Amino acid sequence: MSLTLDEARAVSDRVREHAAGIGATVTVAIVDGGGHLQVLDRMDGASPMSARVAPAKASGVALFRRDGGDLMGLQQAYPAVFAQIVDVAGAPIVAGLAARLIWRGGVVAGAIAIAGGTLEQDDECADVGVGSLSPSAPE
Repeated sequence: MSLTLDEARAVSDRVREHAAGIGATVTVAIVDGGGHLQVLDRMDGASPMSARVAPAKASGVALFRRDGGDLMGLQQAYPAVFAQIVDVAGAPIVAGLAARLIWRGGVVAGAIAIAGGTLEQDDECADVGVGSLSPSAPE
């Protein structure tokens, strides 16, 4: 079952609260299990580019069913194949860190990606977002 809109909004609220607490200004993107955008939440002061990068990272994670680091490895190992797949995806895809799958009952329920802070801040915020749902790992 995919995330509900209410769940996605609650996750975004929690991430923004955490980001503010660590002095980061980020953009939060949350997609459903099919990579479709549910929430795009850009904090005041977050980089304008982060509002494009975060959804592209979240969609890529959901569509490839791999967390951001794994997706980066796939892109590096098979750049030509990755480029062809991105072409047919019909949406921008960015392989990057601070992007995580959200699991529910062994099934991908969605994905979250963060952009705009430092890499460490973005990664920490992604963990907070996933953790706020108490997801189950893949079975």
